Amino acid sequence: MDLIWWTVGIIGCLALAGCVGLALLLKQSVHPDDLRPLANTGRLTRLPEYVRAARLQTMSAVIAMVMLTLAFVSSVVVTARPVGLPSWTRAGQIATPEDIMVCVGGPVTEPVVSTTLRYFADRVGSFGTDRIGLTSANRRVIPLTRDYQYAAAQFGAFAQQDGTRPFVAPVAYVDYAASVEDVLALCLTGFPSFEEKAGQRRSLIYVGPESLPGGTAPLFTRDRLRDLALTAGVQVNAITPGPGVVADLTRDTGGRWFADSADVAAHLTEIREHPPQAGTTGDTAEVRSAETPGLPVLLGLLALTVLWWWPVVMRR
Repeated sequence: MDLIWWTVGIIGCLALAGCVGLALLLKQSVHPDDLRPLANTGRLTRLPEYVRAARLQTMSAVIAMVMLTLAFVSSVVVTARPVGLPSWTRAGQIATPEDIMVCVGGPVTEPVVSTTLRYFADRVGSFGTDRIGLTSANRRVIPLTRDYQYAAAQFGAFAQQDGTRPFVAPVAYVDYAASVEDVLALCLTGFPSFEEKAGQRRSLIYVGPESLPGGTAPLFTRDRLRDLALTAGVQVNAITPGPGVVADLTRDTGGRWFADSADVAAHLTEIREHPPQAGTTGDTAEVRSAETPGLPVLLGLLALTVLWWWPVVMRR
C-alpha cells in the first residue's frame, strides 16, 4: 500500500499517539477517603451476576477502544488517498483506455504552448481510465500517469511559467542541436513497450514549430520516425505553423493537423473528440480507479456498525 498524501497519515499517527498519551497522563487516581465504604464487598464480587456484569463491562470497553481506533485509522487512510490496495472492479461497455502524450517542441512562453498546457490542466481531472504524459524538447516532464491531480498541478504550473521546475533541461552540446524529428522520437518512446502495439490506444499531440533553430542532422529520419509511430500504433496529432515532417506524420497515422493557432482550445477539443480507434480487446473492460479506498472504507463502516450494534445487544 502507498499513500498519495503521506503528510495526512503522519499527522493521523501523531494525533492518535497524542490521544493515548493524554489518556494515560490525565488518568485520575481515586483517593481511599473518597470511596464510599461498603459492607460484604468480597461476597458481592463473587456473585455470578457481578462477575458477568464486570466481564461485559470490560468487554464493552475493549470493543469500544478497538472499534474507535479502527474507525479513526480507516478515516485517516482514506483521507490520505491510498493506492495499491485491493479494489472493486466493474465491467462496463466502455472504450479501450487511451495513453495520451503531450509533446511540446517550443518554449512555454509561446501562446500556443501555454494555452495547450492550460487546456489539459483544466480537463485532465475529468479523465476516467486514460493516462497522460508531457514531454518537452529534451525532457520527460510527466511520465504517463493516472494521478490526475498531480498531472493537473504540473500542467498548471508550467502554464503559469512559475519557474519552480525547468521545462527544458539546461543541457548544451558541442556538435548537436535537437531537431523536430528527435523531439517526436523522444515523445514516441514515452509509451511503455513502444516497440510494439499495445492493447490500449495511443495518441500523441505535438505543439510547436515545424523546425527548431540551429538543428543539426537529426538522429531519426522521417522514414524511421514514421515506422516507429506505425509500429507502436500511435496516432499523431499536431498544431504547427506550417506543413512539414509533423504534418506528414499526422496524415500517415490518421491524426489531425492544424496550422491555424488562433483557437488552440478548439483544435485540441477536436483532436480529443476523434481519438484512435479502439483495439479489439472486447466490448467490456474493467474499470479500476487509481486510488483504492475500498478496504479502509469497509473497515471503517464495520467499526461504526459494531459501535452502534453492541449497546443494542447489551440492553437486551
